[in-house]
Amino acid sequence: MDRKNVSRIARKYNVYSGKLLGVLEDIQKEERYLSEETLKNVADVLDVPLTRVYSVATFYSFFNLVPVGKHIITVCMGTACHVKGAYRILEVLQDLLGVRPGETTKDGKFMPTTHDKKFTVSTARCFGACSMTPVVMIDGKIYGYVNAKNIPLILKEYGWGEKNEN
Repeated sequence: MDRKNVSRIARKYNVYSGKLLGVLEDIQKEERYLSEETLKNVADVLDVPLTRVYSVATFYSFFNLVPVGKHIITVCMGTACHVKGAYRILEVLQDLLGVRPGETTKDGKFMPTTHDKKFTVSTARCFGACSMTPVVMIDGKIYGYVNAKNIPLILKEYGWGEKNEN
């Protein structure tokens, strides 16, 4: 995002406290990720060190530093989900979507994206939904009691399997 658009977003925030976080959130809502150029522009516009901007962007797991797909699928890998087969869920998602296991971003996150940029797969430590494990979240919507058989049905809600898909 260029300086002009970063400035437009920054003007919405009158209070210094939390301004950086709010600006980064708003930019990600528009751009779907925070590019290196964008982080530099945020530092310039807000007159804060780039290291501070980068620290905030990498501290919060909901920020993406690489382009992501239209739909973000996050598999909970917390203890309860792990015990109930979260790794199997992750394997099935990888197979169905055609993403390679172990692909990571520059900052070490597991976030492979399909070739058509429709889906990005990620993992999280815990969603706090341990009573309905294993749990998957897609675009903020929680799916509980997920198993290998219902993953295709869930993915179809987001256009998987339609023409020109993986």
